[in-house]
Amino acid sequence: MPDIASQQPPATGRPVPPPPPAASSTREDLRAVIAARRDLGPEYEDALVDSFLDKLDVEIAARVRSEVAAHLSRQPPGPPVKQKDGAVGVALGSLGIGIPLTAIAAGAGHFPGLVLAWGGIVAVNVAYALSRRGQR
Repeated sequence: MPDIASQQPPATGRPVPPPPPAASSTREDLRAVIAARRDLGPEYEDALVDSFLDKLDVEIAARVRSEVAAHLSRQPPGPPVKQKDGAVGVALGSLGIGIPLTAIAAGAGHFPGLVLAWGGIVAVNVAYALSRRGQR
């Protein structure tokens, strides 16, 4: 973002006046930009527009923050947010792994392989359930 006061005078040879003092409202800022555009000419139009839009962005962001804070302070506190329970994920993961594991274990190890594979899946689920019990 170029600083208007530090730019060289345009080819017309007119001196560049300092930027207008900070206005207290957006309307005053816009009027100041239009007046500066008249004084500086079209060569500085892009810089003036960019400067005005930057100020406008800051003002909009401040207003939005203020409105959100006011809205949040008026709302009654809601129920506490529940943490997601991972039990569903563990159960679905066990079933998803159980299908191919059953096929491999039954094909390679027959019944003992099948019992061993499902014994491992059951052990993982029991360990998860016991760890959840300790957290409650």
